[in-house]
Amino acid sequence: MPVALDTLSSEERHRQLAEFNTRRLAPGLPSSHWEDDLHREYAYRVMEGHELEALRLAVEPLAAEAIGDSDRFVRWFESLAVLGPGQGHPLFVWLAEKANLAQMRWFLTQEAAGEAGFEDLLAYAQVKLPPRAKLECARNFWDEMGHGKQGAMHGQMLDNMVRELALQPAIATTVWESLALANTMVGLATTRRYAYHALGALGVIELTAPGRVTHVAAGMRRLALSGHARAYFDLHAALDVSHSRAWIREIIRPMVEADPWCAQALAEGALMRLTCGARCFERYFSDLRCDRQTDDVPAARHALC
Repeated sequence: MPVALDTLSSEERHRQLAEFNTRRLAPGLPSSHWEDDLHREYAYRVMEGHELEALRLAVEPLAAEAIGDSDRFVRWFESLAVLGPGQGHPLFVWLAEKANLAQMRWFLTQEAAGEAGFEDLLAYAQVKLPPRAKLECARNFWDEMGHGKQGAMHGQMLDNMVRELALQPAIATTVWESLALANTMVGLATTRRYAYHALGALGVIELTAPGRVTHVAAGMRRLALSGHARAYFDLHAALDVSHSRAWIREIIRPMVEADPWCAQALAEGALMRLTCGARCFERYFSDLRCDRQTDDVPAARHALC
């Protein structure tokens, strides 16, 4: 059972939420303790709600800039690929050009540990959507599932990379900013009052991912990591471009045309996701950049260099 919210740091809250999300999303069986489990879940969901609302309120003023007709909103949404929080962060050029193998492995471990599972987020987010949006989610989901072939499943590709590079992703060794990103995505996708926020967040992943994963794949190639290990990143560098166009055409624009009031929620969700990503990038860059070390840099950071 989580303790009082105001006694925990951001790191402690997100580590607790990450453990909770691991348990609650895992398949289970009936238990005689189900009522106790529900009481515990309520406490964690309240904690999650406070975290989501704090983040939403932080981006609310920026999201208001997007309000207008569907053309204006789409222009604003597409501009996030360049102007959104975390875009163009020097971390990714550094990974492509300078990171050594230990640094790249650390980065990939953090990313794997903080991966919420895009296909599962899609499955939650599409519940009771209008047919056009639901169909686009289904097409995207089918791509994520490798068109029915296990080896082509995107999650399977990520798992293959983890095994091939002998990575050991775990909550205990993951920076809390990465956990916060995953917790935010799970919270948005599984909570129907944030249904539009989840769509904005998922759509902006597709919009902004190609530039980042291209740099990661380039760094892995420079370090002579195999095509099998790089497959997840190589695939998303190309596929997410078409996914983004379809997401805007089939989900974002029609929803704003049908209900202009949902634009604020879509914008907030996109900015929530990008803000979490920007915090991750800054933390990664701070922990990995060896040429900026000072005497108070933790020993674990020296080990990466």
